Amino acid sequence: MKKYILAVFCVVSIAVANAQKMMTRTGEIKFEASMPALEEIAAINNTASCIFDLATGDFVSLALVKAFKFKIPLMEEHFNENYIESNTYPKATFKGKIIDFDKTKISKTKSVSFFLEGDLTLHGISKPVKNTILVRIVDDKIKVSSGFTIKNSDFKIKIPNIVKNKVSEDVKITFVYFLEEKK
Repeated sequence: MKKYILAVFCVVSIAVANAQKMMTRTGEIKFEASMPALEEIAAINNTASCIFDLATGDFVSLALVKAFKFKIPLMEEHFNENYIESNTYPKATFKGKIIDFDKTKISKTKSVSFFLEGDLTLHGISKPVKNTILVRIVDDKIKVSSGFTIKNSDFKIKIPNIVKNKVSEDVKITFVYFLEEKK
């Protein structure tokens, strides 16, 4: 009987632990590196993955670089071949934590702000990132959104001199994830 109770306890514990993890494979990441009054340099990726552990605050995201779509196909080609070198560096990842996350504070009525910090790995280089993240319940999902700015030079992304004045050194990145219980 003791073994049976112990087995049931273990199964319930595992189920509760897994229920704390939220995820998506359809997250949205946008970036923009446009210069004022010049052609828009922006892309969107709607296939980013994210796992968020409500119990620990651990937050991990992965995006395939080739999944970023531009309005102009030639820009997309240059981005993948010349700038980000997506055949060599196919993924961008973020691994970090939502600091002092408390799931009892989030609600359906308003977004709650926390700090997100961790390491962004892009173009084979990892750099620390810290910013606020907004968390809210939307239709039984957890919506998280944030953004930050990176510098091309920090990730050794070389912009050719011929277009250097058309591409911003500062790249604005934003993301939105609607997370569901991991199944």
